[in-house]
Amino acid sequence: MTTVPPSLVGGVRLLSLDAGNTVVFFDHARLASICEAAGHAVGRFDLEAAEGRAKRRHLDDAMETVAWAHDGAPGARAWGQMIGTLVVEAGAPRAAVRVILERAWAEHVRKNLWSVVPEGLRHALARLASTGVKLGVVSNSEGMLDALFRSLALRELFHVFLDSGVVGVEKPDPRIFDMVRAPFGFAADEVLHLGDMVSTDIVGARRAGMRAALIDPFGHFDALEPDVTRVESVVAVVEAMLASSAR
Repeated sequence: MTTVPPSLVGGVRLLSLDAGNTVVFFDHARLASICEAAGHAVGRFDLEAAEGRAKRRHLDDAMETVAWAHDGAPGARAWGQMIGTLVVEAGAPRAAVRVILERAWAEHVRKNLWSVVPEGLRHALARLASTGVKLGVVSNSEGMLDALFRSLALRELFHVFLDSGVVGVEKPDPRIFDMVRAPFGFAADEVLHLGDMVSTDIVGARRAGMRAALIDPFGHFDALEPDVTRVESVVAVVEAMLASSAR
């Protein structure tokens, strides 16, 4: 992974972050347990390896789509497509997707499947906010993100918090990116957005005129979208921003 380019972070006044696999990461072990309980031996490491393939299928608009009990809930259709594609890519039969989705949704409602917080993230964001940089979340989610972030002691770090299941607009629609900077009146090029999906995060932020970089520590998008800046983590970008402001 290359170092964070100074041109990416210089003069940024608002750091906008996707939630899933940017601030909170997917719990592959929990989904593996759900698949096993449904009668399908899909291992944690199978799911980890399948995640990149699922993301690339999202880029190609080739996600698994099945009817299931809660797919009309806010954000649930896209959620179901990602989980369904992930388990199929990991080896589960397509015929099992509906049952797995319904079991996984119940667990997701109990505790979000994206809930693993990287080491050092809270401290890094708090340091950045202390310099006057504003922090925002822009996430395609299911209306439950605020409760999750509060339970993880993350919510108080963010000055603006946009869950598509609440605001009714999803990435890559540039309107949701405009919403994150609206409270501050910042110019679009004073905002940097980080996320893990080219098709939603990078496309949407660019449409809104913002800077953007892809969180891709495992090379899921290697050899694809060569004009997209890759960064290892939010923490790495924050460290680069702090170093830039100290110069």
